[in-house]
Amino acid sequence: MKAYTDFVFDIDGTLLDTERTGVLSLMQTIRELTGREVSYDEAYNFFGIPSAKASATLGYSNKDRFAEVWEEHFQELMYLVTPFPGVEETLDALKERGVRTGVVTSRSQFELEYDPHLAQLLPRFDAVVCAADSVRHKPFPDPMLAYFAKTGAKAATTLYIGDTMHDYQCGHAAGCDFALADWKNRGMQGIPANYYFCDAEGLRSLIRLSRRIFSLP
Repeated sequence: MKAYTDFVFDIDGTLLDTERTGVLSLMQTIRELTGREVSYDEAYNFFGIPSAKASATLGYSNKDRFAEVWEEHFQELMYLVTPFPGVEETLDALKERGVRTGVVTSRSQFELEYDPHLAQLLPRFDAVVCAADSVRHKPFPDPMLAYFAKTGAKAATTLYIGDTMHDYQCGHAAGCDFALADWKNRGMQGIPANYYFCDAEGLRSLIRLSRRIFSLP
């Protein structure tokens, strides 16, 4: 059985259930700035990617304004956000085993710092990589390579846990194995994965793949 020294997590759709907040706020943003009406499924295609890329793909040239409005609407709907079950317990168990944990996310530093739902989670991580830490973002490998640079981790012993094709492509291009979080029970959606889980028990089962790298007190 392969063992991993580093467990690296995406945030949205993986640690936190932000789907409704992210998608509904994006639908509002598109309506407000472009006058277009898009369906939930259409907006979901932009879930978990940087706002600048979403803005460009949608043909709205003022990426800063797009990000600002999206963030305003996201904050209005923050009451819909909840951590997925078993997340905190799994992170604590990994730390107890001496495993290094990290975050690789497309969120900005602002979006990390001002999210009350992350306040209890971020101290559990040894390294955090956000949008500002790489020139190119997911699906390119650059964010994961930035994590390697910060920590000295090796691709061969790093497991990336995410919920989208962009997450898989980022981790795979960097040489990592991938675990797909399917909390919404959508099936594999054509996303390749070394491991797959859809509930708290499945998430916790990944702990058996961990390998200690830190000395515990």
